[in-house]
Amino acid sequence: MNENTTGPRDRVFHRERVSMPEGDLSVVVEGPEQAPPVLLLSGGGVDSATLSWRHLIPDLARDHRVIAPDWPKQGESTPWEGIADHATLRRCVLAVLDRFASGPARVVGLSQGGAMTLDTAIEHPDRVERLVAMCPAGILEFPPVVHQALWLMARSTLLGSTLPGMMISGRRKVEAFVRRSLFAGPVADFDQVIDEVMAEMEVNGASASDWQNTSIGPWRMNVDLRPRLREITCPALFLQGAKDVGVPPARTIAAAKAVPHARLELLAGHGHWLGRQSPERVGRLVRDFLTEPAP
Repeated sequence: MNENTTGPRDRVFHRERVSMPEGDLSVVVEGPEQAPPVLLLSGGGVDSATLSWRHLIPDLARDHRVIAPDWPKQGESTPWEGIADHATLRRCVLAVLDRFASGPARVVGLSQGGAMTLDTAIEHPDRVERLVAMCPAGILEFPPVVHQALWLMARSTLLGSTLPGMMISGRRKVEAFVRRSLFAGPVADFDQVIDEVMAEMEVNGASASDWQNTSIGPWRMNVDLRPRLREITCPALFLQGAKDVGVPPARTIAAAKAVPHARLELLAGHGHWLGRQSPERVGRLVRDFLTEPAP
């Protein structure tokens, strides 16, 4: 099924739906049909394909077949039955690639999407031509007491959903949260970002994603890609905000060193949401890497 949707002060993005047993994935599909496919994977929680990739989609669609799904329970991929854990998101990635990419794709992911980008390159190397991992999750660990606190929060509806929703209710609180947690400098379209964040919260809530909650076990991370990063053989670029409070830069630096021949760009004065803080700079870094000659 095809559909066109608009967002706040936004162009029309063409969308198609991919049916899964638990529900339908809404996927932005832009660019020439025969162009090289690039899969864009957004973050978890209050995010969506257009929230993370609003500026990158039209840029890459000039000469790529851009494929950008909303994760389950996010954006327009609702309703969704069941838990969208790591195994489920892995199936979603493969279903989208099966539908829109006949051969290997270029894959770009942020945070939760960065974890799934790395996971796809590990588990299905034949599906990934090259990758960009921005502030990726799936490479984290926490001190014991902090870990147990995060695990309890992930298991509690009150702590994981109700209280966070109350803490960032109202535009001023959302603005403060976004500035503190996602950015580390000026954002040209900050008001539009807040409009989009609030619109997403109004429809899908303000809780962490199922993947974020289930990736934390009681004693250790259930999703820890670090032991297998050395298996990634495709060209890889890691982008990391030097002032990211969600993914410590040291973790991404270590992950980039573990991937053979990977490159790292540490962006001074940047936080977690790189593509919204500096869309032109980040877009240029991504485009240059995706289109450079194969080694």
